[in-house]
Amino acid sequence: MAKYDPLQTYLKRQKVDALELSFREIENLIGYLLPKSAGQSAWWSNADEDVSVRAVQHRAWLLAGYHARLLPGHDRVAFSRAEA
Repeated sequence: MAKYDPLQTYLKRQKVDALELSFREIENLIGYLLPKSAGQSAWWSNADEDVSVRAVQHRAWLLAGYHARLLPGHDRVAFSRAEA
C-alpha cells in the first residue's frame, strides 16, 4: 500500500463536491506526518499531466477525482471534485 492510499480511499468515499481537511486530519488518515513542504502550494499541485508520473500525494486525490488547494496560513486543504 502506498503512503497516501488511505487519503485516496477516504476521498473516493465522499459524496460531496467539496470538503476541507486539516493537516492533522490528513495525517491521521495516512498514519504519517506530512512533510514540511506540504505547507507550500506546489505540493498540492493539480497539473493535468499523466497521473502515473505525478508524485504519490498528487495521485491520491487525482485518482479519487478531486483537485486540492492549500489554504495558506491555515494548515488546511480544500478538495473539490474535478470536472470530467
